[in-house]
Amino acid sequence: GAHPQFGRPAPPPQTGWERLSELWRRDERQRYPEETVNILKSGFTGGVVGWMYGGLPAFYHARKAFIERSHGELFQNRADAVQSAHRAGLRSFIRYGWRWSWRVATFVTIFNMASTGLSVYRNKSTISNYASAGGKTACVF
Repeated sequence: GAHPQFGRPAPPPQTGWERLSELWRRDERQRYPEETVNILKSGFTGGVVGWMYGGLPAFYHARKAFIERSHGELFQNRADAVQSAHRAGLRSFIRYGWRWSWRVATFVTIFNMASTGLSVYRNKSTISNYASAGGKTACVF
Protein backbone atom coordinates (compact mmCIF):
# COMPACT_ATOMS: atom_id res chain seq x y z
CA GLY A 1 0.00 0.00 0.00
CA ALA A 2 0.81 3.64 -0.10
CA HIS A 3 2.66 5.27 2.72
CA PRO A 4 0.51 7.64 4.77
CA GLN A 5 3.13 10.46 4.58
CA PHE A 6 3.56 10.30 0.79
CA GLY A 7 3.25 13.80 -0.72
CA ARG A 8 3.32 15.58 2.63
CA PRO A 9 5.80 18.48 2.59
CA ALA A 10 8.76 18.48 4.93
CA PRO A 11 8.30 20.59 8.06
CA PRO A 12 9.77 24.07 7.82
CA PRO A 13 13.13 24.67 9.52
CA GLN A 14 12.71 25.69 13.14
CA THR A 15 16.05 27.13 14.24
CA GLY A 16 18.08 29.95 12.76
CA TRP A 17 20.91 27.61 11.79
CA GLU A 18 18.49 25.30 9.98
CA ARG A 19 17.04 28.26 8.05
CA LEU A 20 20.54 29.47 7.24
CA SER A 21 21.60 26.08 5.91
CA GLU A 22 18.46 26.00 3.73
CA LEU A 23 19.69 29.20 2.11
CA TRP A 24 22.50 27.26 0.38
CA ARG A 25 20.62 24.03 -0.34
CA ARG A 26 19.02 23.27 -3.72
CA ASP A 27 15.40 22.19 -3.97
CA GLU A 28 13.99 19.15 -5.76
CA ARG A 29 14.32 20.95 -9.13
CA GLN A 30 18.01 21.70 -8.41
CA ARG A 31 17.38 25.42 -7.98
CA TYR A 32 18.73 27.62 -5.22
CA PRO A 33 16.35 29.74 -3.10
CA GLU A 34 15.39 33.15 -4.42
CA GLU A 35 17.43 34.91 -1.73
CA THR A 36 20.61 33.13 -2.83
CA VAL A 37 19.99 33.97 -6.48
CA ASN A 38 19.42 37.62 -5.52
CA ILE A 39 22.76 37.72 -3.69
CA LEU A 40 24.52 36.45 -6.81
CA LYS A 41 22.65 38.83 -9.11
CA SER A 42 23.43 41.83 -6.94
CA GLY A 43 27.12 40.87 -6.83
CA PHE A 44 27.22 40.62 -10.63
CA THR A 45 25.39 43.93 -11.01
CA GLY A 46 27.79 45.56 -8.55
CA GLY A 47 30.68 44.29 -10.65
CA VAL A 48 29.23 45.77 -13.84
CA VAL A 49 28.51 49.09 -12.16
CA GLY A 50 32.02 49.14 -10.66
CA TRP A 51 33.52 48.42 -14.07
CA MET A 52 31.65 51.35 -15.60
CA TYR A 53 32.47 53.61 -12.66
CA GLY A 54 36.18 52.91 -12.87
CA GLY A 55 36.51 52.26 -16.58
CA LEU A 56 34.70 55.12 -18.26
CA PRO A 57 36.63 57.99 -16.62
CA ALA A 58 39.87 56.08 -17.22
CA PHE A 59 38.95 55.60 -20.89
CA TYR A 60 38.30 59.31 -21.45
CA HIS A 61 41.38 60.38 -19.51
CA ALA A 62 43.71 57.93 -21.31
CA ARG A 63 42.32 58.86 -24.72
CA LYS A 64 42.75 62.56 -24.01
CA ALA A 65 46.29 62.03 -22.66
CA PHE A 66 47.20 59.98 -25.75
CA ILE A 67 45.97 62.72 -28.06
CA GLU A 68 47.91 65.37 -26.12
CA ARG A 69 51.12 63.27 -26.15
CA SER A 70 50.99 62.21 -29.79
CA HIS A 71 50.87 65.52 -31.62
CA GLY A 72 54.33 65.00 -33.05
CA GLU A 73 53.83 61.38 -34.11
CA LEU A 74 53.24 60.42 -37.68
CA PHE A 75 50.23 58.26 -38.46
CA GLN A 76 49.35 56.73 -41.80
CA ASN A 77 45.97 58.46 -41.79
CA ARG A 78 43.36 59.94 -39.49
CA ALA A 79 41.68 56.56 -38.90
CA ASP A 80 44.97 55.09 -37.67
CA ALA A 81 45.37 57.95 -35.20
CA VAL A 82 41.80 57.60 -33.93
CA GLN A 83 42.21 53.82 -33.62
CA SER A 84 45.42 54.25 -31.61
CA ALA A 85 43.69 56.71 -29.27
CA HIS A 86 40.80 54.29 -28.77
CA ARG A 87 43.17 51.40 -28.04
CA ALA A 88 44.90 53.47 -25.37
CA GLY A 89 41.51 54.30 -23.87
CA LEU A 90 40.35 50.69 -24.03
CA ARG A 91 43.46 49.47 -22.20
CA SER A 92 42.74 51.92 -19.40
CA PHE A 93 39.04 51.01 -19.40
CA ILE A 94 39.90 47.34 -18.87
CA ARG A 95 42.65 47.97 -16.30
CA TYR A 96 40.86 50.49 -14.08
CA GLY A 97 37.42 49.02 -14.68
CA TRP A 98 38.65 45.68 -13.36
CA ARG A 99 40.15 47.33 -10.28
CA TRP A 100 36.82 48.90 -9.38
CA SER A 101 34.72 45.96 -10.55
CA TRP A 102 35.98 43.28 -8.18
CA ARG A 103 36.02 45.67 -5.25
CA VAL A 104 32.45 46.85 -5.70
CA ALA A 105 31.23 43.30 -6.42
CA THR A 106 32.91 42.02 -3.26
CA PHE A 107 31.52 44.87 -1.18
CA VAL A 108 27.96 44.36 -2.47
CA THR A 109 28.12 40.59 -2.06
CA ILE A 110 29.41 40.75 1.51
CA PHE A 111 26.75 43.29 2.46
CA ASN A 112 23.92 41.27 0.90
CA MET A 113 25.15 37.99 2.37
CA ALA A 114 25.28 39.54 5.83
CA SER A 115 21.89 41.27 5.64
CA THR A 116 20.15 38.27 4.04
CA GLY A 117 21.83 35.88 6.45
CA LEU A 118 20.68 37.92 9.44
CA SER A 119 17.14 38.17 8.06
CA VAL A 120 16.98 34.43 7.46
CA TYR A 121 18.56 33.56 10.80
CA ARG A 122 16.26 35.85 12.79
CA ASN A 123 13.27 35.08 10.52
CA LYS A 124 12.42 38.77 10.21
CA SER A 125 13.63 41.77 8.26
CA THR A 126 14.49 44.86 10.28
CA ILE A 127 16.59 47.97 9.83
CA SER A 128 19.05 46.63 12.38
CA ASN A 129 19.90 43.77 10.00
CA TYR A 130 20.97 46.27 7.37
CA ALA A 131 22.82 48.46 9.86
CA SER A 132 24.68 45.45 11.21
CA ALA A 133 25.50 44.23 7.69
CA GLY A 134 26.77 47.71 6.80
CA GLY A 135 28.97 47.80 9.90
CA LYS A 136 30.39 44.35 9.20
CA THR A 137 31.07 45.22 5.57
CA ALA A 138 32.74 48.48 6.56
CA CYS A 139 34.97 46.61 9.02
CA VAL A 140 36.12 44.29 6.23
CA PHE A 141 37.08 47.25 4.07
